[in-house]
Amino acid sequence: MNAPALTPEDRQKLDDLYARLSAMRDKNIGYPCNQEFDYSELFRFLQFSVNNVGDPFSGSNYRMNTQDFEREVVAEFAEFAQAKANDWWGYVTSGGTEGNMYGLYVGRETYPEGICYFSEDTHYSVAKILRLQHTRSLMLKSQPNGEMDYEDLRESLRIHRDAPPIIFANIGTTMKGAIDNLLTIRSILNELSISKAYVHADAALSGMILPFVEDAQPWNFAAGADSISISGHKMLGSPIPCGVILARKKHVERVSRSIEYIGALDTTIAGSRSAIAPLFLWYRLHTLGHDGLRHTVNGCLERAEYAVDKLCAIGINAWRHKNSVTVVFPKPPESIMRKWILAPNQDICHLIVMPHVSRSIIDAFVDDFASAMNEPYNTSLQ
Repeated sequence: MNAPALTPEDRQKLDDLYARLSAMRDKNIGYPCNQEFDYSELFRFLQFSVNNVGDPFSGSNYRMNTQDFEREVVAEFAEFAQAKANDWWGYVTSGGTEGNMYGLYVGRETYPEGICYFSEDTHYSVAKILRLQHTRSLMLKSQPNGEMDYEDLRESLRIHRDAPPIIFANIGTTMKGAIDNLLTIRSILNELSISKAYVHADAALSGMILPFVEDAQPWNFAAGADSISISGHKMLGSPIPCGVILARKKHVERVSRSIEYIGALDTTIAGSRSAIAPLFLWYRLHTLGHDGLRHTVNGCLERAEYAVDKLCAIGINAWRHKNSVTVVFPKPPESIMRKWILAPNQDICHLIVMPHVSRSIIDAFVDDFASAMNEPYNTSLQ
């Protein structure tokens, strides 16, 4: 039987979509989605209905899966995050929100009476997750640079000493790229003699940056994390949103259940999971290699500093954190917001220098910004 053909009108819709996305590619500088990748070698696998249902380390009755590739992927991410051998577990998620949901879920199961502490610069999805899980929570103040206010954390922990803390740490905040220092957080817990505590690290973007720099801020398992969420479609790049969650094995054992129907352990958030996303991540890791990843990250950091210098040269007060590809500046005039895909928040905005954001793209953006400077806007951050 021949496959039904699309009508000319339907084909035109697809062509129009392709043209629209192609035109926007180089203007997409405000969100951390790498547009530079080529997975054409893997397109042949799209003819199979593959599914990574269940725990990637326990096997499954549904053998049309890529769990062997998934195990390799999470093992590499565990190495990046300095997890101790035989002391970690993980799987490929649908993205950062699922990773954070898993970390907070395991934290809540570890300490059912706990209180989750997160700063006001935390990603919007975290408050939603906490509502869904009915976890007690307390929002902390942030410092002006976006980092957690550690004095507010200390005082809040002191007041609520009766409840174990579940601390949500940002390893690169959404708007400013600020990193909450895990060693500082752990030292506060030790100072207050709090032995029962869980620390989740949201390293969506920076989790694929910090392993490849010379002087990384404390962010990983070695610095005191109990679980870490890292995105796959950000620095690595993927047409499918995805990520990796890693957690200490002793915590995951609290939520593990055996399911006869699928012949696997139920340790993940989702039942059916993408088997294509792990394949993409495996391919990307193996084609780039550690040297290629380091080169990619350092190139982005160098171009981020270039963007800061170019913006400052035209009178825009731009800045970025150490080891961050997020360049922060006052919200531009409306003409710039319409032409470029940027991420605003109140009176600030940012561009994120991903691998596809070249110097020429930065130059074009800065030239447009300079031309629009006669429009009313605020050139300095509050």
